[in-house]
Amino acid sequence: MVSKEMIAILLAGGKGTRLKELTHNNAKPAIFFGAKYRMIDFSLSNCVNSGIDTIGVLTQYEPVELNSYVGIGADWDLDIGNGGVTVLPPFTSKHEHALWQNGTAAAVYQHRNYIDYYNPNHVLILSGDHVYKMDYQKMLDEHVANDADVTIASVEVSKEEANRFGILELDNQNRVLEFEEKPQKPKSNYASMGIYIFNWRRLKETLKQLICEQDELDFGKDVLPYYLNHQMNVYGYRFKGYWRDVGTIDSLWKTNMDLIDSNEQLNLKDKDWRIYSVNPNMPAHHIFPSGQIRNSLVSDGTIVLGKVNHSVISSHGLIDKGSEVIDSVVMPNVSIGKNCIISRAIVQDGVRIPDNATFIGGDKVLLITEEIITSLSEEI
Repeated sequence: MVSKEMIAILLAGGKGTRLKELTHNNAKPAIFFGAKYRMIDFSLSNCVNSGIDTIGVLTQYEPVELNSYVGIGADWDLDIGNGGVTVLPPFTSKHEHALWQNGTAAAVYQHRNYIDYYNPNHVLILSGDHVYKMDYQKMLDEHVANDADVTIASVEVSKEEANRFGILELDNQNRVLEFEEKPQKPKSNYASMGIYIFNWRRLKETLKQLICEQDELDFGKDVLPYYLNHQMNVYGYRFKGYWRDVGTIDSLWKTNMDLIDSNEQLNLKDKDWRIYSVNPNMPAHHIFPSGQIRNSLVSDGTIVLGKVNHSVISSHGLIDKGSEVIDSVVMPNVSIGKNCIISRAIVQDGVRIPDNATFIGGDKVLLITEEIITSLSEEI
């Protein structure tokens, strides 16, 4: 029988409703990021860089583009035998409790046969929509040293935003004393990153029992409290580094801006910890004499005849003469006409902005979609 020390399960089936039109027809992990990446690139690349060569990607909501993007994993060197990356959609079977994936833990349990095939000692649970660089091997080392049933990756957050996360209370040995999901009055500022390492046999036994008692099963709401209530060995792993849960339009914009601003913790130029992505194979970007670019990221295939300042410009775009793009994120295949002003905004992929249009965001970042352009044209 094949036997792996640890395999990864990457949860990629969520709707991402707070990202509005960006996820109407697309899974959240497939959203474009940082001029040349997709969200899922970070978790996949972290696995490869950590020496994890077997990854199951659990899909559900609008999976077509994500499935196509991941493919057989060649762009992450995961097109291998005895492992690699496998896209795992929901399915039905003869088993009594085979259901549509209702909750993160239910999704993992449904694919227990995939995990069992590799007979791992441990299973790493990841989300496909976080931006960070992390060595999972270091977390595994602590997990094994503590003889833990589960280890929860945690990161310090501000007290003001702590109520947005599952919060861990840790002792001096990093044992979890209490876990509370999105508390109104947090007792600590260590937030769960949604990254867990479980002893697989113990987890499978637990899920088998819980799935018989309830149809919806989630790690944060159900499994972790169960482990604590039954005095299992639950530990926290204190991660020190850049990590962002990109769940809103504002956080997506801010995380893109962090790539431009000086941020050594999110250094994507690090040759020792590369973030891999699918290469679009386009010609180099072209800056015409009338074009100006300052403190920005501009990807392949983009033509710039206007001005770009402190912005992230994805591939195969056009910024025409007289136009200015400031403090904005422009996704792939976007055309910005002549004499436009785009400021503090995210432009959805494929949008065509007509000449003389002005879009300026305020306290909230503006999302420019095809629907907005259509309504603007109808008003004209």
